[in-house]
Amino acid sequence: MEPPRFRRGFTLVELMMVLGIISIISIVVIINQNSFNKTIILANTAYDVALSLRSAQTYGLTSRVAGTSVNTGYGLNFQKARQNSFTFFADTYPAPSTLSVCHFTNDPSGPDARPGNCTYESAQGEKVVDYALGNGITISDFCANPGGSWSCAYANGGGLSSLDIVFARPNPDPFISVNGTYSDVSPATGACIAVTSPQGGAHFVSIAASGQISANATSCP
Repeated sequence: MEPPRFRRGFTLVELMMVLGIISIISIVVIINQNSFNKTIILANTAYDVALSLRSAQTYGLTSRVAGTSVNTGYGLNFQKARQNSFTFFADTYPAPSTLSVCHFTNDPSGPDARPGNCTYESAQGEKVVDYALGNGITISDFCANPGGSWSCAYANGGGLSSLDIVFARPNPDPFISVNGTYSDVSPATGACIAVTSPQGGAHFVSIAASGQISANATSCP
């Protein structure tokens, strides 16, 4: 008769060690996955801001009609008091004028005359839509360089309470207004918006004088 074969199994200590290793690996994977997801969400938000700027540029260059207004410029308005949203607007007010500081014309009734003052006038019904940022992400800063010197809402000594970036035909370059005013004497030629996650990290959207829009800027000035 063949003698019984003894089979050795796992001891309780070995099983506990294996379970411990699996638990540690699972925790590391979950933490890294959450961190990765937060990074992706922040990057997507920056791309959404850049895409909204691109949409305003496209609408402005194609003279999309806004109500009864033609040759309308379109833009985005950022407010220091509203860190979790921004406004997409049609620059319809005031009507074309020889006194316009950003759309000068000799003939306000001419086919190339453009309305607007390159700033957002909330009381004049210029709002197209408000965009809200989700997942706790905020617009932590925005900057512009009127006269060649950079100013921001928080960095560089603060000083900016609002930023308007408008695009209008026929050129793709932006009309940038700070604190509700456009200056034709020392106009800003560039701007930057910073979006930040509550878990840390930031992405930067830049707008160059040429009209180039980037969601991968290294920083705001």
